[in-house]
Amino acid sequence: MKAVGYTRALPIEDPESLLDVNLPEPVPGPHDLLIEIAAVSVNPVDTKERRSKNPPAGEIRVLGWDAAGIVREVGRDVRLFQPGDKVWYAGSIARPGTNAERHLVDERIVGKMPSKLSFAEAAALPLTSLTAWELLFDRLQVLTNPSRAGKQLLVIGASGGVGSILLQLARKLTSLTIIGTASDAESEALVLERGAHHAVNYNNLIEQLRRIEIPSVAYVASLTHTDAYLKAISEILLPEGRLGIIDDPIGLDTMILKPKSISVHWQFMFTRSLFHTPDMYEQHKILDRVSELVDQGAVQSTLGENFGTITAANLRRAHAAVESGRTRGKIVLEGF
Repeated sequence: MKAVGYTRALPIEDPESLLDVNLPEPVPGPHDLLIEIAAVSVNPVDTKERRSKNPPAGEIRVLGWDAAGIVREVGRDVRLFQPGDKVWYAGSIARPGTNAERHLVDERIVGKMPSKLSFAEAAALPLTSLTAWELLFDRLQVLTNPSRAGKQLLVIGASGGVGSILLQLARKLTSLTIIGTASDAESEALVLERGAHHAVNYNNLIEQLRRIEIPSVAYVASLTHTDAYLKAISEILLPEGRLGIIDDPIGLDTMILKPKSISVHWQFMFTRSLFHTPDMYEQHKILDRVSELVDQGAVQSTLGENFGTITAANLRRAHAAVESGRTRGKIVLEGF
């Protein structure tokens, strides 16, 4: 089968950083679905893995996690799906990726694709939706733990991929007052459109929140540059507040949070599939619930650009765009 992979960790400018390859056909395990890939999207994790991790000598590593496609075969213990079903998912970081004609994925982390989206529109959503949902409801526990401190949520990095979904989920499913950070007028408009009650500039957060007369918040979802904002976060969060983090800060001295008994919650979307946690099946349920919300019009696809078919050249272009940090919306590739 056709696939795109790499043999060495190289800068994206190198023509061998991603290669068109042919690989053996995958064979489903007991809980696996064999998916005919229709569309994929590119995430920052794709570029981080490509830059930093060399495959074992002589092996080809296939990247890609977000995908939408059609079930072609099922393993003997599969109960949730059957051949012909349209599905979407974000895969497992411990298995070969979705940049291939056919792909194996555990049924427990797969959801029914929204009926109102195309494959390309659907492929833009799974990883960011799972990350946002798990951060909001599993880590910050905004529904199961109505905060003793208050009902305000600050989203740092609200105009990005995860932020755009988190704003929509929080606005639709909670009664929180939502504040999102933005860098310019265009980003502010997007943040408000996605569901924030207030948009503030990310510079001088303390002053910005005072300006909108919300000097303190119960929850902070920090999606980018957490280390740079930590001091401000420690002042903004109310006593017994909750901080959720998804980025990779170089250093994080959380002692500054101790006087207020602020709790810190890491969110990594691949944890359940990586460790086969007892609640791994939750990702199936989350994707099905988000699918319903999409079909109801409550959640919008964050598809930005379609870069064409799934080839090494197009994926190199997509990786370069993601690494530039200037993309708006998700980059999707469709078909072989």
